[in-house]
Amino acid sequence: MVTVIVDAENVRRSRWPNISPPRLVALVRAWAEAEGHEPLVVFDGRGPEEAGDIVGTGPESADDWIAREAARFAPYWLVTSDRELRERAGGGAERIVGGGAFAGTIQR
Repeated sequence: MVTVIVDAENVRRSRWPNISPPRLVALVRAWAEAEGHEPLVVFDGRGPEEAGDIVGTGPESADDWIAREAARFAPYWLVTSDRELRERAGGGAERIVGGGAFAGTIQR
């Protein structure tokens, strides 16, 4: 089982209209269950709910949290289109998926 770390704001804002935080969480959970992956949806500030598969980073940015913590979830995939975050956290990722491509996949 692979942990899929999702840069929530990057994915949410990759499509118009933007995906609401609760809808994003529901879509990611449904996709992860169908694909047999473990989701971890990381939000700047507070997440839309308290749950083990959601991280709200408080005053820290989601990018900083992901860059610091990603390696402990190995094996993991990183979902973001943020080039800087890809450089900071993507080195240990088994796969990197763009936010827009991922949004398209989970909204089918």
